[in-house]
Amino acid sequence: QVQLVESGGGLVQAGGSLRLSCAASGIIFNINPMGWYRQAPGKQRESVAAISTRGRTNYADPVKGRFTISRDNAKNTVYLQMNSLKPEDTAVYYCNAADQHWGQGTQVTVSS
Repeated sequence: QVQLVESGGGLVQAGGSLRLSCAASGIIFNINPMGWYRQAPGKQRESVAAISTRGRTNYADPVKGRFTISRDNAKNTVYLQMNSLKPEDTAVYYCNAADQHWGQGTQVTVSS
């Protein structure tokens, strides 16, 4: 059974940083593309960043230059480093594997 467990969310002031982690089990991690999504209250879930099996990355326009996605295949973990956070980044952040599997989400709240 595939499990994705996110951690690292919390409350931070605008301009601050957080690092999210997603530990995967039950899948062959290094052959699966991974991604981070977020969902703000009253809004649809949206893609934030993605990383291919070879490390190629893609970012949503609102986070380009501020967020960095990375993966450690030896640890079966994908990360999202979030810098220069803004109140509009407030959302539940979800880890995704292979466009199929989802974690339970971790709350990120950015105060102004």
